[in-house]
Amino acid sequence: MSLIKESVISNATQLAQALVMVRPVDFGFNEETALDNEFQQKREDAAKVTEMALYEFDIMVNRLRAAGLDILVLEKAEQARSVTPDAIFPNNWFSTSTNGSLTIYPMFAENRRQERRLDDLTSLLNHHGYQVTHLNQIAAMDEQVEILEGTGALVIDHINGALYASESERCHEKQFQRFAEHNAYQGRFLFSTASENGKSIYHTNVMMSVGEGFAVICGECFVDPAEYQRVKQSLSLNNEVIEISREQMEKSFCANILHVKNAEEQPFIIMSKSAFNGFSLAQKKQLEQYGELLVNDIDTIEAVGGGSARCMVAEVFLPK
Repeated sequence: MSLIKESVISNATQLAQALVMVRPVDFGFNEETALDNEFQQKREDAAKVTEMALYEFDIMVNRLRAAGLDILVLEKAEQARSVTPDAIFPNNWFSTSTNGSLTIYPMFAENRRQERRLDDLTSLLNHHGYQVTHLNQIAAMDEQVEILEGTGALVIDHINGALYASESERCHEKQFQRFAEHNAYQGRFLFSTASENGKSIYHTNVMMSVGEGFAVICGECFVDPAEYQRVKQSLSLNNEVIEISREQMEKSFCANILHVKNAEEQPFIIMSKSAFNGFSLAQKKQLEQYGELLVNDIDTIEAVGGGSARCMVAEVFLPK
């Protein structure tokens, strides 16, 4: 179990050209994660929910591939016995780096720990020509307290070496600090947030996003206005800050978006249909300065899973 200290600035890139997505064959309402994810909505017809999720997933994969993005689909293992209703959200259990590292994270819900299929993931990456040179496991696989759920908990400004996170059951303070220190992040911002109902925002990436040249953030979620001003000041150094309301965040997933580029260096911003509809016309014009908006109809996945387009994609920064 190791974390290799590295510079996050050298060879840093903010926009991935390749993404891993996991086919949602077990998709459904997750009772375990519903304890702290207020965005989940339970529907009675489980079979219909899974069918619709698979349909929405395939349409999104085709949409992203048509834009020239390299989409790697991780299929369910043939001999798999575990039921993993949230496997469609892979960015919580792993991330990759330009130095060839694959980092594995501790997960809050017990049934989500079963999503971590290292051998299958490595085989998929290698099959598509991506090189994994070393593995970083930042906690024991059965860690239950000091949780850090990948790029759900962590919003990373790779270019400027800054790390942003909302403290919650999915983001433990000690694990955050340990991760920041080992990876030499210069800017470290751990803050308290609250939803309309007063609960901590379960994942940072549902209330903020950092692209190349812009950041989307919900300032209303911050418990301490001074903390928000520090975060906003940091973001403003190199980004246009687009502020959204708590309603835009909670009802439309407007912050759960991802800036990417294809092999021709053409930039795109991946988002859901609800996020697109939730942004104001002025905000859409701001975003369009940084890339074409790739809009995906994932209403079932959003409603039942409590996550949106950014949650569905894990960036691949590995060398080929």
